[in-house]
Amino acid sequence: MDTVPALARWFHFMAGIMWVGLLYYFNFVQMAALKSAAADGSAAVINRHVAPRALAWFRWAAVATWISGAALLGKSFAAAFALQTGHVAIGFGAWLGTIMLINVWVLLWPAQKLALGLVEASEVQRNAARRRAFVVSRLNLVLSFPLLFFMGAAGHPAIYF
Repeated sequence: MDTVPALARWFHFMAGIMWVGLLYYFNFVQMAALKSAAADGSAAVINRHVAPRALAWFRWAAVATWISGAALLGKSFAAAFALQTGHVAIGFGAWLGTIMLINVWVLLWPAQKLALGLVEASEVQRNAARRRAFVVSRLNLVLSFPLLFFMGAAGHPAIYF
């Protein structure tokens, strides 16, 4: 294995763990914790100190994962996104990752900025942003399962295809 592709694969793997791990943290841990924290008045601490840091790592891990994945595709980039023969599994994974990346930066992050009070907004706007963030985060959660399947399946086509 050449050094550059090996490093790119390792970087893609590690960034992907960070991205999907934080996605699972937000959906399985933080949302439930915020409900409990709201009951005892400590939700503001999570929203002020934990959420912005975790969201920063989440956003940039998404970018790092996508860029390193695109680098790994190299000359096969167009074939993967066109779902050409021999590139269908990785292509589906690449498309799902791209959709998830767009969701993070175009839908989720603007909603989180409003919901967390990082930008000025009325309470009505904050509530709408909280709902949008919830829905988009859950969508990415659901998309992560086939994403992981296709990423794994691409390396083992004889088993899955």
